[in-house]
Amino acid sequence: MDGLMVTAAAAVVDVRTGSSIAVGFGGTGSGDSRLVQALHDSGVGDLRIVSDYSELVGWGLDPLILDGQVRRIIAQDVGDNTEIGRKYLGGELEVELTSHDTLVQRLRAGARGVRAFYAPEASARQASVGDRPWKHDTAGGVSVVSPRKDVRKICGASYILERGITTDFALIRAWKGDRHGNLIYRESDRELNSLFALSSRVTIAEVEELVEPEDLDPDSVHTPGALVHRLTVRGS
Repeated sequence: MDGLMVTAAAAVVDVRTGSSIAVGFGGTGSGDSRLVQALHDSGVGDLRIVSDYSELVGWGLDPLILDGQVRRIIAQDVGDNTEIGRKYLGGELEVELTSHDTLVQRLRAGARGVRAFYAPEASARQASVGDRPWKHDTAGGVSVVSPRKDVRKICGASYILERGITTDFALIRAWKGDRHGNLIYRESDRELNSLFALSSRVTIAEVEELVEPEDLDPDSVHTPGALVHRLTVRGS
């Protein structure tokens, strides 16, 4: 199991052009990431990103966004990230915004092999019509719109058909981990990292502190080592 330990550059060496990646370093609470930086340095592009937040300029995904390595992003919020806004309005980036609850359920569905499901949605009428702008063209028009979604009445409420999310890779941050890949998250990193690990084909984890297996309380482990394929220590 010690074979999990690699450098950040080696951890992302097989990420290819067009890969889909769940990134747990989107914004608040995550800071910078050696894995994201290694991915940036590799020069790979046309990436499809799923992230919890992409709010803050200079953090998280920004190295990839700034250099045009991301083609599409699914996120619950882009906040005050003016670079994402500029690239979106300029036709350089496709952006799909979704509510936090829906993002969580789509990841859970993907992790369990559920291709699609009906979810409650306050804006079901608009979703049924589609036409939400996902991408603009260079002239300021809209080139890609959201597809029409099926809406059904269930117990008197409107539900829309959502698709489960799976990705080729997950890049996640953990507070502590052992050489077997067992991970413990802290603060906001707990929110979606465990779901990213479940719904990805290859999970790559960056840990702030590497400890011995006997130093982790099994009841405190958020992601078991069986779900982790590569492990790098922050600063390596």
